[in-house]
Amino acid sequence: MARFGIVIGNKRYSSWSLRAWILLKHLGVDFDETVIPLRQADTRANILAHSPGGKVPVLKDGDIVVWETLAIGEHLAEAFPKAGLWPEDRAARAHARAIASEMHAGFQALRRDMPMITPTERPGVGHSPEALADAKRVQEIWREARAKFGAGEPFLFGRFGIADAMYAPVVVRFRTYAPPLDAVARAYVEAMWNFAPMRAWIDGARAESWRVAEYETAQP
Repeated sequence: MARFGIVIGNKRYSSWSLRAWILLKHLGVDFDETVIPLRQADTRANILAHSPGGKVPVLKDGDIVVWETLAIGEHLAEAFPKAGLWPEDRAARAHARAIASEMHAGFQALRRDMPMITPTERPGVGHSPEALADAKRVQEIWREARAKFGAGEPFLFGRFGIADAMYAPVVVRFRTYAPPLDAVARAYVEAMWNFAPMRAWIDGARAESWRVAEYETAQP
């Protein structure tokens, strides 16, 4: 049995699961994976068997259980201090934590109108004014982080880290729904889409057979 285990939802839909999973995959550690299909009659009961919060993802590190995505990131940063999951520079680290927290707490219209469906293409779907405003704010965040801390590198702060993991589902959404993107955003989306751990998640999503009708039948 591996030291780490992770409980996730469907790779096709579970944006929060992607965030934690891609960090583990990036670290290159062995981990056991439990997938619980979402929006089923027994979904919550099955998740509660692993987590008191009743939501995925859930990280297991031996006897330690961590059930919030940012907390999972912090736990992994402590467990692997040389991996640079937060930037080493104090100012960059503060900025990374701020934008990761903004993603964690906000962008409700983007989540609602452009649900994560990995991988598919639905250009024009979900382009409500509110969702497009969220998409615009995301691009502002990316531009500022890249200009101040990640110039010349593929990721927001140079090396891949927690901030990138927090925005990974937005990359999927931008690929799916094709909102207007500036040049910086297009380059970042391309880099993230071709990042090896992201490709592994996408391959896993393609292999899944179950579907959630309310996501699959979304209209413009």
